[in-house]
Amino acid sequence: MIRPIVDNNIYTRPPAPINVNNREADALTRKFAQMAGVGITDAIVIAMREAIERRRGAETPRQTAARLRAKHGVTLGEAARAPLPRDAFDAMWDKS
Repeated sequence: MIRPIVDNNIYTRPPAPINVNNREADALTRKFAQMAGVGITDAIVIAMREAIERRRGAETPRQTAARLRAKHGVTLGEAARAPLPRDAFDAMWDKS
């Protein structure tokens, strides 16, 4: 049985090689490794950590809408909270 190891609170299996069969992925990884002055493995780790952190820090569409409403002084009344009738959606796609 393979026992998972804990790495920064992420459960992973013991290290295994990653085989990249995509030329663009390979080229981008090598370019990033050269720019960062690290090896391929470290380049992948750095890039993945940065990507994960960016996504964790990104606001949701609901948060974006709330931020924009606050910025422009827009408040939602009861009419804005009610769902649109089906006719409104059909009209957007010219369906009757």
